[in-house]
Amino acid sequence: MGYHTLDPATLPTAPDHPCDRRSLTEAVDLATLAAAVYTLEPGDPLAQEYHYHDQREELFYVLSGTLRVETPEGGYEVGPEEAFVVEPKSPIRPHNPDGAEGPVRVLGVGAPKFDIGKPYDPEANGAGT
Repeated sequence: MGYHTLDPATLPTAPDHPCDRRSLTEAVDLATLAAAVYTLEPGDPLAQEYHYHDQREELFYVLSGTLRVETPEGGYEVGPEEAFVVEPKSPIRPHNPDGAEGPVRVLGVGAPKFDIGKPYDPEANGAGT
């Protein structure tokens, strides 16, 4: 059996990520679940690019601030203590827009962890931005 108590503030940040990302998955070597805490300053994207996953289901739980999520069907605003759920093959661009009043903190989880995001181009797919 294995149990872990983690303080995300003590975990290293991902140097190649566009916002402050603290990986719970890497800290305890989870086998199938991707989990991280993100802090997005105004203008920061949560992910490297507008993307989708073939198999991964994702959940973004907003701890503080308001997360904006762009999709081909329109935009969403996800406030504190709200969750945004993404089904496989559903393109998203989660971000904290320029001009936002402050940072956004988000707990993001998804499975399976090995399903890396694929780029989505809204222009090429007939969706507006």
